[in-house]
Amino acid sequence: MRFLLLTLLTILFASCTSSDTPATLATLLQDSPSIPGKTAYLASPMVTAGDRVYMVGHQDGSFPELGWHIKGEMGGIWNHPIKLMDGFEVGILKDGGAWGLNQAHTFTNYPFANKHQYSIKEVNLDITRWQFVPDKKEGLFIQFELENKLSETNQFELAFIGIPDLRPTWLGEEAGMKNAQDEIYYKKDTKAFVCKDKNNSWYALFGSDKKPNNQLDYLLDNAATGELTYTISLEANSSTTINFVVAGSYTSLEEAQTTYREVHGEYYAFAKAKKERYAALTQKTKLTIPDKDIQQAFEWLKYSSDWLIRDVPEIGRGVTAGIPDYPWWFGVDSEYALKGYMAIGQQEAVYSTIALLDSVSNALNGNGRIIHEISTNGKVFNPGNINETPQFASLIWDIFRWNGDRDFLERYFPAIEKGLDWLLTERDANGNGFPDGFGMMEIHGLDSKMIDVAVYTQAALDDASKMAKIVGKEALATSYVQKAQWLKEKINEDFWSEAFESYADFIGTDAQALHLIDEAIVRADTLHKPWAVTELKATRDRIKANPSSEPRPFVLHHNWVVNTPMEMGIADPNKAKKALKTAERFVNPFGVFVTGIDRDESAGSDDGSFKGSKQFSYTGAVMTLPTSVQVIAENNYGNPDQALNYIQRMTRSFSYALPGSMYEVSPDYGMITQAWTIYGYAVPIVEQFFGIQPDGANKTIYINPQMPSSWDKASIEHVKIGDTEISVFYDVNQPSNNTPKVVKHSGSWRVIIGDASFGRIVE
Repeated sequence: MRFLLLTLLTILFASCTSSDTPATLATLLQDSPSIPGKTAYLASPMVTAGDRVYMVGHQDGSFPELGWHIKGEMGGIWNHPIKLMDGFEVGILKDGGAWGLNQAHTFTNYPFANKHQYSIKEVNLDITRWQFVPDKKEGLFIQFELENKLSETNQFELAFIGIPDLRPTWLGEEAGMKNAQDEIYYKKDTKAFVCKDKNNSWYALFGSDKKPNNQLDYLLDNAATGELTYTISLEANSSTTINFVVAGSYTSLEEAQTTYREVHGEYYAFAKAKKERYAALTQKTKLTIPDKDIQQAFEWLKYSSDWLIRDVPEIGRGVTAGIPDYPWWFGVDSEYALKGYMAIGQQEAVYSTIALLDSVSNALNGNGRIIHEISTNGKVFNPGNINETPQFASLIWDIFRWNGDRDFLERYFPAIEKGLDWLLTERDANGNGFPDGFGMMEIHGLDSKMIDVAVYTQAALDDASKMAKIVGKEALATSYVQKAQWLKEKINEDFWSEAFESYADFIGTDAQALHLIDEAIVRADTLHKPWAVTELKATRDRIKANPSSEPRPFVLHHNWVVNTPMEMGIADPNKAKKALKTAERFVNPFGVFVTGIDRDESAGSDDGSFKGSKQFSYTGAVMTLPTSVQVIAENNYGNPDQALNYIQRMTRSFSYALPGSMYEVSPDYGMITQAWTIYGYAVPIVEQFFGIQPDGANKTIYINPQMPSSWDKASIEHVKIGDTEISVFYDVNQPSNNTPKVVKHSGSWRVIIGDASFGRIVE
């Protein structure tokens, strides 16, 4: 640690006592929800999130190297599209000793802030570090509470060492952002250090609201470093606070200075406003159910969904995929996540994300193809996997169901029409209705006719037929619906494997399958999965014994995407029943395996920490998205108890490592928070368990509950649909237990309990 390498500095004494203690974050947050972390995970990542700036460090208060997109650089303090600082170090100096604040004994997470607690017995101090990021500000606020445990005056020095690292984010070089040496100097009028990239207008400022009695700047490991030292004198059994701000700008020093002053001067007002905003999030789609673990996870998913909104005004504002390694925008992640965001009342994030994806996709591709991944500097990494274009069409239809906004539909329908044309011509060379190319499973060589691409294409055609009819394109609507029906039949016929009682991973040639089998055998053998090796070898023998000159379906990897026919509700009921049963083999206590051949022979009984490889990899992973798909699939075929079972599996990873969050890979690997997780909670709970089915075209809300048997009493309140807000109360102990109580709070939409044929209208 840098701090412990420092010698004691000459101190010019300037005391600060408890008498000047202002309102604290502790006071503001004393009635806020909070979750303490586990001691075992103090040396693991946490995030302090804002829409402009966020900070990633460890729960113990340290800032180790993190991440792989920019190796070791995805932690620290970011103001996309640049990084501001690797972090900071704080230490206490007294009587020739030095103690660093990098080993907190407790970490506690709040909806929009966090807390690290330290005890330094050698100097009789208890110290709490708080931090939060104000909305729409390029700055971070940090507050230290220092409590003297002595019955006499305690005087010591506090040193704050800022470690700037102004650099572009991922793909910055390709976007023309050239990193240069950082320069640092102390600015007396602001009592702060200013760091600037030598060749760019990138700035970072850091300092306290108090005047330091000493400041030093130097190069440490070739990095510009600034150190501020403050003398603090505490009376017996008293406490005080000292505040710090980190602010930045990628355009000008003036902007950074303005932010620095505003956050220092108005931090309490900013914190209060953010607290109130989060309290409003809590009340939207408010869930009350017997399972309090799921109820808490649902509430905190609303918070963590907000953590992932990133605003870069020059590029756009939208929901990013995950922290720390995916803090930018994705097509497919959004296409799952935004359906959940809509159901929890975060509509503005939905609209801005869709606008961003549409504008960038149109500028880059111009043919309706939806991009896969765009960095916050505007550089697109992948112009789009094949599944993302049809999933965008279904997303637009789903959002229209919720908002009933004809202008919204007409704004995006031209892109949908172009995208489907591209999909069914350029990507379907032989015209069999199954587009070629990578879908969700980016396994090398697995780019033939993929089950998820086929299923999402079918769903897109079906959804587009409804949209085309609304916008007055009757002929196009007829064409789409005919293709959708034909494709549904083809998927159920051509992709089904009765031998495996499963839909196939892909349709391809024998040569493709044999090559993939050889690679899969190596994978399964390396992971010590003998059952998978045996099955793969048997499949290889059958192919060789019964060769085909035509492409055919293959079940090799048991990838989670084989469950998408049930997720989209297009599987024949008899096939669905078998396939859902088959899927139960590829789980562990946390959910569904990404690649089924990675499961243990015991169907995944291990419920401990995920043992990832030295290099970042999803091999062997159980993830929230495959499990989410399975939840929705089970509900589609009338199995709410089994759907709940999968939600309970996912929920076991809630707060497992980072309190208040769920990791991308269950229970504790990969991204520490991931946007698409909300898909597996909001959609099945709101739309399936409570049965809230919006019909935007007719401004009608149908209520058809399908409750798990253990949820005898449940409610969901203040669900926003169009201009209307409703609450649904379910109680099996009431005489008419199949008819929930529905309260319409406001709005013009009709509410019908039941369906269009026999439903009862709620006034």
